[in-house]
Amino acid sequence: MERNYRKLWWQHCLAIICFSVIPLLFVNFFFYTLFDRIYTEKIKENLRSSAENQRDSIDLFFNERIAQLFTVANTNTFEELTNETYLNKVFDIMHAKSNSYMDIGIIDNEGNHVSYVGPYYSLLKAVNYKNEPWFNAVKANGIYISDIFKGYRKAPHCIIAVMVREKSTSWILRVTINLKNIDDIVQKAWLGHFSDAFLINKANQLQTRPRFGGDFLETPSLPEFTTASLNRPTYPDFSSIVVTKVERRVLHGTDAFYAATPISNTKWVLVIKESPEELLTPLQKGKYWAIFLTTLGLAIIATGAALFTNALINRIKETDRENAANADMLLQANKMIALSKMAAGIAHEVNNPLAAIAEKAGWMKDLLAEEDLAASKNFAEFDESVDKIEQHVDRARKIIHNLLGFARRMEPAKEKISVNNLLEETTGFLENEAKYVNIGFTKQYAENVPVITSDLSQIQQVVLNLLNNAIDAIDHDGTITVSTRYSEKTDEVEIAIADTGKGISENELNKIFDPFFTTKEVGKGTGLGLSISYSIIEKLGGKIRVQSKVGEGTVFTILLPKQ
Repeated sequence: MERNYRKLWWQHCLAIICFSVIPLLFVNFFFYTLFDRIYTEKIKENLRSSAENQRDSIDLFFNERIAQLFTVANTNTFEELTNETYLNKVFDIMHAKSNSYMDIGIIDNEGNHVSYVGPYYSLLKAVNYKNEPWFNAVKANGIYISDIFKGYRKAPHCIIAVMVREKSTSWILRVTINLKNIDDIVQKAWLGHFSDAFLINKANQLQTRPRFGGDFLETPSLPEFTTASLNRPTYPDFSSIVVTKVERRVLHGTDAFYAATPISNTKWVLVIKESPEELLTPLQKGKYWAIFLTTLGLAIIATGAALFTNALINRIKETDRENAANADMLLQANKMIALSKMAAGIAHEVNNPLAAIAEKAGWMKDLLAEEDLAASKNFAEFDESVDKIEQHVDRARKIIHNLLGFARRMEPAKEKISVNNLLEETTGFLENEAKYVNIGFTKQYAENVPVITSDLSQIQQVVLNLLNNAIDAIDHDGTITVSTRYSEKTDEVEIAIADTGKGISENELNKIFDPFFTTKEVGKGTGLGLSISYSIIEKLGGKIRVQSKVGEGTVFTILLPKQ
């Protein structure tokens, strides 16, 4: 039963691909997921670190301002600072070291603004802050940093106030902070083209201007990151515990990383927003590389599977052919055994009549020579007829001898042979016959062909048989090419006989050396010539091969060992 090689090819190829691809995809997915998680955590950690660094900068800014205010309060008396000329000199010194202040004021224990230096003099000089929330807060805590508020000046601003106690009295030193300084610190957290950072208070109101829209005291269009959401103790219970929160959220269809951390000296929260498109660019590139490499791996696996499967299927085909050939060889051997027995029987039966014919032909020749028949006008014709009888008897004996050699597999003779000379002599036998039908001989003998040791008559018999077959195949108007070549690698002499005849079909090539198989018309061939030739060359330790293409011709190649 013939195998379905195509089905077998697909089954084997798909099996290799599946068993290779599934682990590959699983490993790639596992490592990509692991890398994505690790890389995302690394981004969150970096964002956390950036938020805490900016938080520390803001804390440092306020701590420095508070320290400076305490220095002014402790190095100057209430009486000196209530003198606005003196206060103006102090403010100039403070402003010279830092442009963080917008104005400065001294408020007594009753809330009266007793001294002021700044751009809002006419508006704020006579104001009493006794009922303001910040006034009571600073009296209770000693230090106060306000949220952004508008107050009497109707413009967003932020103040720092410290409580100062002198012997029998107490008073407050208050400054207004330049919001640009806070903005500058916050804006340093803008790392990418789409990043943003801002401050919000406990009520989720903006304390700085965001990069992409929003103003002071507005509510940002972002998740709530208030001090309460960070589990931080509410102001003014300052704790050394600082909790920073980092999350990835999708808000209004926008995916972003958010980091939020409380500012220690205020009720503010610093919020940093980063775009995943920027932060995850290396991961996205890694994803594309992973897809590319996976696709490349799949292509390599598919190609390798196809090549390996092709090799395997070809090997299976070759094995099947070898098995079929072995079966054919066994059948051929059985045929040859039967043919050998038949040939031996035929040779035995034919030899006796041939001997009688030869004897009578010789007797007739003797009579022709002895009698008066020599004077007969038909004597020459009689003599020629007897010669032909003897010639054909001799030919029949040779055929019988070959049949006996085929049947008994007689050992070939061992003699030195010049292959080129043998071919030259053998082709000479048929050149006149070939010219009669306009068939020419082309001879291509290699000069390095060595003398071989073999059976000259048997090789000549095979060559004659192949040349006769070539002439029959061409019929008329054609060329027969006889060539030789020597291979030092295999130490073999090659004889090739090529014709321009009608060629042999592929189906017939498989049977060409079978006994009794012939491509000639009925009555023109016995089907034994190539079979006997094959047997002769095999006995001589050589090989005979055939190549043919219908409409182009046939090439028979004989390979003979040097020794």
